[in-house]
Amino acid sequence: MALMRTITGPTALKRLSARQVETLAAEIRDYLISSVSRTGGHLGPNLGVVELTIALHRVFDSPRDTILFDTGHISYVHKLLTGRHDFSTLRKQGGLSGYPSRAESDHDVVENSHASTSLSWAIGIAAGRKLRGETDRHTVAVIGDGALTGGMVWEALNNIAEHRDLPLIIVINDNERSYAPTRGGMADYLASLRATQEYEHVLSWGKRQLNRTPLVGRQVYETLHGMKKGLKDIVSPQGMFEDLGLKYLGPVDGHDVEAMETALRRAHDYGGVVLVHAITEKGHGYDPATADEADRFHAVGVINPETGLPLELSGRSWTDEFSDEMVRLGKERDDVVALTASMLIPVGLQPFAERYPERVFDVGIAEQHAVTMAAGLSFAGLHPVVSVYATFLNRAFDQLLMDCALHRQGVTFVLDRAGITGTDGASHNGMWDLTLLSMVPGVRVAAPRDGQQVARMLREAVEVDDAPTVVRFPKGSVGEPVEAVRRSGTVDVLRDPVQLEGAAGEDRQAVDLLLVGVGAMATTALEVADKLFAEGRAVRVVDPRWVIPVSDDLVELARSARSVGVIEDSLVGGVAGRIGQALADAGVDVPVHAYGIPQEFLDHGSRGQVLDRVGLTPDAVATSLTARLA
Repeated sequence: MALMRTITGPTALKRLSARQVETLAAEIRDYLISSVSRTGGHLGPNLGVVELTIALHRVFDSPRDTILFDTGHISYVHKLLTGRHDFSTLRKQGGLSGYPSRAESDHDVVENSHASTSLSWAIGIAAGRKLRGETDRHTVAVIGDGALTGGMVWEALNNIAEHRDLPLIIVINDNERSYAPTRGGMADYLASLRATQEYEHVLSWGKRQLNRTPLVGRQVYETLHGMKKGLKDIVSPQGMFEDLGLKYLGPVDGHDVEAMETALRRAHDYGGVVLVHAITEKGHGYDPATADEADRFHAVGVINPETGLPLELSGRSWTDEFSDEMVRLGKERDDVVALTASMLIPVGLQPFAERYPERVFDVGIAEQHAVTMAAGLSFAGLHPVVSVYATFLNRAFDQLLMDCALHRQGVTFVLDRAGITGTDGASHNGMWDLTLLSMVPGVRVAAPRDGQQVARMLREAVEVDDAPTVVRFPKGSVGEPVEAVRRSGTVDVLRDPVQLEGAAGEDRQAVDLLLVGVGAMATTALEVADKLFAEGRAVRVVDPRWVIPVSDDLVELARSARSVGVIEDSLVGGVAGRIGQALADAGVDVPVHAYGIPQEFLDHGSRGQVLDRVGLTPDAVATSLTARLA
């Protein structure tokens, strides 16, 4: 890595010869494979933008010129070229972020890893600088073809078309994939442009043959050249971007630094908005990441760099539990359909799609559209299951509220990665959903405590046909089932302070604390109860299962408690606030002690580290409750 170590910023990069640039690209690719295989991270996407990112920094003057990445997981090469060479702490607490980070460098601008936002950022920055008289500064947005499926991109392009004199460059990183292969009309259109590029390669071949075998070569070349206009009209009848008034350059080989630099310099000197279409290959230069299982290398754990195989065997995940139950439901009910937003594999819908391909709708990175489409499917007599990461539900709140809930449509939302996710940082923690959902009239929210409950509560959710339902669960491996000692109405009692003979009077047994564990936090609640029991406290631990709305059965259990504690992996007061209000409405005058995630953006780290940082560990909660119950 001798040459890479000398690149402490873009200025050093600009001094390299063409041969040195080629060497640098190889060193960066080797370094990414070596380092990310030890830490985990987004390997495939970054291998695909090595040459493209080098060309960007050789042409533009970051940070005076602003370079934005959509999404930010393709910023690893950018980090290396701006002097951040230690990837040993990538995505670890106190270490390098897996996304751009303003705290790390002036070269980083947009930290949010939610897709399809870069063009709105870009026109805002470029227009703002124009108003300030800074017209010699360029703004560059690098956006993948997957992110182009997001509706916000087209809102921005519509606006950009009105401001074509801005020094704004849009680089499409077209690798035919988001997480998995990009689908839809936009993907088809870009494919037509790629076909044009392939035709140009054939034409170049004809020219070479002209020099080698003049007679045959001339016939081939003249025939191809004569077909050129007609062929282009067939594969790309209209230049959509140029019809919007945007200068279009490409397609360009994104792995050819010289070709990329030429296109980017033309864009730089144009004096207005330019779109540069770069063709890249996700995982380029690393055979395991470009094979049939390339989707595995979008984001990897610790792997063997030689084989690409994982070194750490993970157990059965929460997502696996959902995935298997969806296949079973699909066999039993032909009205069950599934929707997702470019996350078919991560959210566990791939097996369902393989079994029932006509009943799956991958709409691209378009959560708003997915939710309203689900409302339409529900109206047509089907039961849609919308599966997304919990953090991405934020993007479709209005559609959940006004299209699903207002119209009482039976749509089930499955929120994967709910609560603290950890290593992906602030934008990926699924900590807002319960607070947002608590404002939606008629919604019913389930928080399963284990894998068995995921299956059971998914079944209960799809039985509801007159309101939206939600099933939320965390990231990672699912533990052993947490058995209930008994059921009190709809509430599972996980632990009682004493075992009484018979059922009569059990719920009226007075306790010091009714401790409510929301979803996966039920195991934390049980450990807290053990600690308080050792101090002589009588604690009843319950799992409401359905946390919104608050059940009358939970209210009745609270009547026999001197206080109530709620542990939830969402913003403080999400479920606890609803419980407190329900108790007040029922005239149950007991204090409610809430434990959740503080209202702040949380830096990356392991899930355990983040939970410890915010005080959601058994020791921290037990210590706090001991003081409060004194």
